[in-house]
Amino acid sequence: MAMSDAVEVMPGAEPFAAEGGPVGVLVLHGFTGNPASMRGLAEAYASAGYTVDLPRLPGHGTSVEDMLTTGWADWSAAAEAAYEALAASCEQVVVVGLSMGGSLTCWLGTRHQDIAGLVCVNPAVAPSDDMRALVAAMTESGEELMDGIGSDVADPDVIESAYAQTPLRPLLTLFDASAAVVGDLGSITSPLLLFTSPQDHVVPSTDSDLLAGAVSGPVERVSCDRSFHVATIDFDKDLIRDRSLEFIARVTA
Repeated sequence: MAMSDAVEVMPGAEPFAAEGGPVGVLVLHGFTGNPASMRGLAEAYASAGYTVDLPRLPGHGTSVEDMLTTGWADWSAAAEAAYEALAASCEQVVVVGLSMGGSLTCWLGTRHQDIAGLVCVNPAVAPSDDMRALVAAMTESGEELMDGIGSDVADPDVIESAYAQTPLRPLLTLFDASAAVVGDLGSITSPLLLFTSPQDHVVPSTDSDLLAGAVSGPVERVSCDRSFHVATIDFDKDLIRDRSLEFIARVTA
């Protein structure tokens, strides 16, 4: 970790944390992105008085080369450690995640039934077999990178801070982990607030449909009709902020 902490972090990709009241909120960013895509939400939660942690997941927010040697085991361990720390210092915890952060949110939900609430924005929970086979074939041919999937944003004035390229082997670990978590989604009993962009060019809306139908707890769905994949910085960012704040207040009351 010391070596990771010494690398140069992209402007705006720094982690965010705030001390607040007895309710903690863990905020998780997406694959090849960084805390910048979730900072607005994290700051809104902090302003509302919550204790907030928005970590920079291993390999993210620096250079894509740093990400080549990381995978789901690293990201899930970081998410678990951040959750455990919040749970130790707070009476209740809510987890909020975008894309792969949503995958991690669901994974935590399968492991900790005492989470007060889960908020997922365009979560990646069901990668297609065709996409996995394509990426696997690329790695077998010696390729390590492909064109990036970042900055799928409808607002022309907004650009996501994300890597321009996608590391293939780390992506395979995400696919494999998501495929494994799908079978455990029924063990999620925490209330779920699920934001879905019908026009998402990274994760199909059918992932959200699968998640909503699989979990055992109550589900609230919100459609982000004006946004693409990174809806947290897109035209519906205020909708996500307001509805998630209301949700957090309600499930922790």
